[in-house]
Amino acid sequence: MTQAAYLTAPETFEVGPSPERQLLRTGEVRIRVLSVGVCGSDIHMYQDYRIGDTSIKTPLILGHEFCGEVIEVAGGTRSGDHQTLRVGDRVAVEPHVACGHCRQCEEGHPNLCPHHTFLGVYPHHGALQETLTVPAKNCFILPDEVSNDAGALLEALGVALHAVRLGQVDVGDRVAVIGAGPIGLLLTKLLSLSGVTQLSVIEPLAWRRKAAEGWGATDTHEASYTMSGDYDVVFEAAWAGSAVQLGAELCRPGARLVLVGIPGDDRCEVQHALARRKGLTLVFARRMKHTYPACIRLVQTGQVKLEEIVSHIYPLAEVQQAFKTHADLLPDVLKVVVRVTDADKEHP
Repeated sequence: MTQAAYLTAPETFEVGPSPERQLLRTGEVRIRVLSVGVCGSDIHMYQDYRIGDTSIKTPLILGHEFCGEVIEVAGGTRSGDHQTLRVGDRVAVEPHVACGHCRQCEEGHPNLCPHHTFLGVYPHHGALQETLTVPAKNCFILPDEVSNDAGALLEALGVALHAVRLGQVDVGDRVAVIGAGPIGLLLTKLLSLSGVTQLSVIEPLAWRRKAAEGWGATDTHEASYTMSGDYDVVFEAAWAGSAVQLGAELCRPGARLVLVGIPGDDRCEVQHALARRKGLTLVFARRMKHTYPACIRLVQTGQVKLEEIVSHIYPLAEVQQAFKTHADLLPDVLKVVVRVTDADKEHP
């Protein structure tokens, strides 16, 4: 009998039998889950039993950053980049399932689909279970150069890549990143590849600042009061809240402020006069769109080494400790991964 980890109450997991398997429908595949990344949005649900205005009403299987091995296929099994999926393929899975038919989807913005489902957000179970049925179109085949843990973190890299694209960063720009958690670090790495002339990172935790320096930051700061307000683009990746105001203060007049974090109290606060007088453009990043193929290439070519941010690895049986480690921000914690099936031996 396969196992799953259920979030049954705030900060409480129970490991038990997986949901009953259903017959595959056309366009679906079943995967054996390999690696699952623990995300900041998972921590919101873990601590508050909700995220934003979505409350969890029954035990939920979390996990939306993941990869797996195809173990069963139905008809019409083409991947997100139009490859035929076969049993044995390792795949990264886009957790956001858009309807494909609304105006937003048809205009090329599936991440804004109002009719979507999302794996690992109530009421849809996610990947902290040994097997999972997913749409074939949401799967992307992993080359041998991409490990299982890296495959799971492609979702986070996709979020960062989408945000960088929204920021419209130009070669020679001065850029700041607020927050050096996993998304902030990935933003830092991508921006370091973009030809910026200054890449400043604000982060109160010393080990995260050190990681940001290793990932391309030209300078790091514990607080924003040591910095000037002349950045061309600022990325907020620190759970929003007061970080939005900090971002506005760091921006030069006419700059762009890209908001990536999700605030715990579901509020965004910024001084109106400051943002208005500077003529700022505030951009809200919503997940990602069309990023998986590019992210796979970035990892395959060695330009982004996702394994370097994995600091802690746990088996499924220790999922409670995995989430506590992330939530408590113990020293040296960067990214926590749960290896549901430890099959990374062939892909170190």
